[in-house]
Amino acid sequence: MKRFVLEQVTDFCDFIRGNDFSDILKENSGFNSYHNGNAKSCFPDIRISPDGHHVHVILRKPKIGLLTFDKYQIPALIQNRKHQDLCLTRTVPILDVVYLAVSSSNSDGGSAVIAVIFQNGKAEFWKYCEVGAGWCLLQSADLCNSPRARVVSVCTSANFIVWCEERPPSESSLATSTTRNTLRYCICKRIYEVEVGAVRLGGVKIALHNNPRYMLTTSGENVYLLPDTKASCLGSISRFFLKWSPQCDTIAVATACTGILPRRTTSTANKESDFKKLISDCVGVLSNINPPDIWASCATECGGLVLLLSSGWTSLLQKDGGLRQVYKLADNCLTSSGGRASQSSMKLYQDILALTVGRSLYLIDTQCGTELEKMALRREGILFLNHDRRHVPHLLSEAGLFLVRHGESEPSSKLPGHLQTLGPDSVLAEAVFEEACHHYQRRSLSSVPLTVEKLKNGGMFQAPISLTSILSDYLKGEGSIDSAQGGASNGAVAHGNLLSSLEPELKRLVALEDVKTSLARASDKDLARHCESLVCEEVSRLLSSEPDRENVLYLNTVFSTFPGESWQALQGVLRLAVNGDGSLSAAACPEVWKAAVAPVQPATARAPRGRAPSNVAVPVFELLCRSFLQFQPTWLPGFLELVQQKQAGASSPSSSSWSYEAKRSSEVAPLYERALSVLPGDGQHQDLEVELLVSSRKPQGVMRALRTLIGRQQWGRATQVAERFSRQSTHLNKEIFSTLLQEVSQHRDLDPYLDLLWALCPEDLTVTGILNIVLKDLPPAPPGGTGPFQAGGSQLTIGLLKPLLSKVLQRETKPSQRYADILQCPSVPFPTPSCQAKTPARVGNGSTGSCKISNQNVTSEARMPTASHHR
Repeated sequence: MKRFVLEQVTDFCDFIRGNDFSDILKENSGFNSYHNGNAKSCFPDIRISPDGHHVHVILRKPKIGLLTFDKYQIPALIQNRKHQDLCLTRTVPILDVVYLAVSSSNSDGGSAVIAVIFQNGKAEFWKYCEVGAGWCLLQSADLCNSPRARVVSVCTSANFIVWCEERPPSESSLATSTTRNTLRYCICKRIYEVEVGAVRLGGVKIALHNNPRYMLTTSGENVYLLPDTKASCLGSISRFFLKWSPQCDTIAVATACTGILPRRTTSTANKESDFKKLISDCVGVLSNINPPDIWASCATECGGLVLLLSSGWTSLLQKDGGLRQVYKLADNCLTSSGGRASQSSMKLYQDILALTVGRSLYLIDTQCGTELEKMALRREGILFLNHDRRHVPHLLSEAGLFLVRHGESEPSSKLPGHLQTLGPDSVLAEAVFEEACHHYQRRSLSSVPLTVEKLKNGGMFQAPISLTSILSDYLKGEGSIDSAQGGASNGAVAHGNLLSSLEPELKRLVALEDVKTSLARASDKDLARHCESLVCEEVSRLLSSEPDRENVLYLNTVFSTFPGESWQALQGVLRLAVNGDGSLSAAACPEVWKAAVAPVQPATARAPRGRAPSNVAVPVFELLCRSFLQFQPTWLPGFLELVQQKQAGASSPSSSSWSYEAKRSSEVAPLYERALSVLPGDGQHQDLEVELLVSSRKPQGVMRALRTLIGRQQWGRATQVAERFSRQSTHLNKEIFSTLLQEVSQHRDLDPYLDLLWALCPEDLTVTGILNIVLKDLPPAPPGGTGPFQAGGSQLTIGLLKPLLSKVLQRETKPSQRYADILQCPSVPFPTPSCQAKTPARVGNGSTGSCKISNQNVTSEARMPTASHHR
């Protein structure tokens, strides 16, 4: 088999001052190795032109400057020593060198135009002409508006120059917090156009402000804003990065573990975008993830990004926002090379990813994640992209320029791999499921992204293209996965592994086809049996799965299309049974109860206000109540009690899985109100309405049921409800007693139940309180009558109230056990006090006075109705 090998293109002998360039690389390599070991590479400040003809070395310490080494294509000009070098006019530290796009109309002999960006915001534009004098200065310009700004990162995208600049803090904010000092950068852009003798710049536009320090990377029409790992005090800001399109003026939020977050795109076309407002709606998502650090990145041709993460994985961020893991380096690979991005160089050449880590070069197939080759390098190198040969990896080292090509020699030994490298079989399986995700995401109305895990666990996989081809092989093998794997080559084993992952779904699809065939040939009786079986399976699946808007709408459709079959399926899912005392019991799993109380609205329905029409899609709980109302209305109160018991158990601290859902549903509406909303408003289900209110066991529901019974003059049922719930709480007991006492004061219909009513009198209610309630609700005196307390007629009399008042008076005048020994008379008389000691006499008088006051109070309270009547 062919093997990838390095082929040297040049040793810099065809470059002007090529020997000097080699010496500079050797000196820097030797200096870094002697002083810092492998802590820093000697190549991060080298820039190579897209055609590979120019190499720029940015000098930072101890000398500041820029060295340029150019390659001549015309051999006669190699001996010409009158070449003019690129001599900068400033001594300010250089930030970067970027190449500008030159249109064909302004190009003269393949000239190159670069922009040298300085840290103080200045820029110099240089043009190179091979047939002329070499590099010549076109113009100098101020890139930033503010003279105090400092540029920290720059790149070009299409005809835009994009940079991240640091705004100096104001005098009032010098002593502010660290967060405000961290968010003092902004992202700017300027449009440019290369003309014959100059570069025309447009105005400065700020796309994002109050952001942290970002490093800019261009990929197609997109610019990625990656957190600067060298900056301190980033904290949670380093958990995400941004994707910005300068042409469309849109910014999206992405992470290294989830890709681009859905619905996190902001337009900056008409106004500046504030960083804090941009991430305010995704703080909750970002707080729950802990993505790895980004150590290196490179662009793709379609606008995506390849990331080298601190976990060792290389992941591909696709243009549509999806993130796919490609390859994982060995665990000791990054640690042995220093473990930082300065040791890594990465470029993508069509489908081949080239990655250098220390002195190792990896070639990886991004389609399947297979390691094609691992080559040991004699010296460290930096990868670059040659626009003339985009599919060929190019490498620059101190020995020269190299390219990677196929060789004819056999590999001497197989390099040791590691278990987490994605093989062809796993990548093939992942590709099939990813295609299904894209297929259903386009058809789905939900904004929640569909993942492979949800697709596998939810039984939703129906990718038509992939399943058609796989199903043919599956049926040819008679549904046996083993037959696809036995005695096969590596390709057959990979195909068998894919079939193993798809076996459950394939069996379901085959079973579905069998059911379709049997239904087409079945009689009416068999058709009804098959229909009932299918509905039972669907109802069980939907009630046991995670409730969402699409599932709720689908469940409504099933119940409306097959109401009888759905009712039978519901009884089986809930495992309903009637006990000997007539109560209802159920033994459903927690997932079913969670789905029952979930306040998830259907996909095309709004939250109903009041009573919803029977033909409108409703949440699951209302849908189940409709089925109970249609087929077994007497079970509906018992079902409400069961759901309330499960919800109360889920709200306790010791509950497990669906306490959050129970809490969320309790914030929407009480369950008894939701159950009442399914009753028609024709007044024919008043008894059922009362039963639901009583079954709620809520004070509001109980009082509402009591008032309904009073309005219907069902006094026996009203007293039963009062006796049942008066023991529930003191406040509810007082409200029930006051309501019934008001009815007693207005008519004589409750006379048979007065003994029961008097027994419900609250302990803290006094005679004065009772009389106030009675007097407030007394009906007006009849014409010619002497008062409300007459001996005859249908009005209230003192005789009716006498047992209640006597009971309360005895309770009020009963001596407290705490002072019983003081109120009892002593068996031995008190000694005669002396003339000076007046305290005992005062005590005795006080005791007697207290008794008289109590008698006076009792007398006045007993006479209060008469006094009130005379007024």
